[in-house]
Amino acid sequence: MTPTPDEFIRSGYQARREGRLQEARQIFSDSIASSRNAADPLWLGSSLAGLGQIERDLHNTDAALQHYEEAVEVYRSGAHPLRLAHTLRHLADILRGDGAIERARPLYEEALRIYRDHADTAPLDLANTIRGFALLRGAAGEQEEAKLLWQEARQLYASADVQAGVEESERQIARLTAT
Repeated sequence: MTPTPDEFIRSGYQARREGRLQEARQIFSDSIASSRNAADPLWLGSSLAGLGQIERDLHNTDAALQHYEEAVEVYRSGAHPLRLAHTLRHLADILRGDGAIERARPLYEEALRIYRDHADTAPLDLANTIRGFALLRGAAGEQEEAKLLWQEARQLYASADVQAGVEESERQIARLTAT
């Protein structure tokens, strides 16, 4: 019996949590094939994003980018703005990490617009997106803008009770204030 879309996704992320990355890769690959056959865009987007995360975990940046980019296109054609924003942020994080600052910038900006415009946005999702954009702005030499973003991220991390995020934000604010 073929697993349901939710079973595929759960199984893939369970394998990831347990450090079975090659198995997770295979599960998400199978999930992509099944979702394409079923013509289910939500399932396909989730499967592509899942495989993108696994490839990122395995340090296969080019493959991760390819899967996240396809997931973005799938989500753009559907009614899942928060999934689109989440996937845009991951794609931007990869690009920023690779030094592709100007390619990452519009992705962060779009993700932030979606999150800020959507009433159901989780504070942690917004905080993580702001964090990435603050890192980008700092790397681009935009110190004051980065500091303002870190201040906002600190408040959101505090509201989500994520102490590591609060502490990182405070370190970044102190660093940017000292320059």
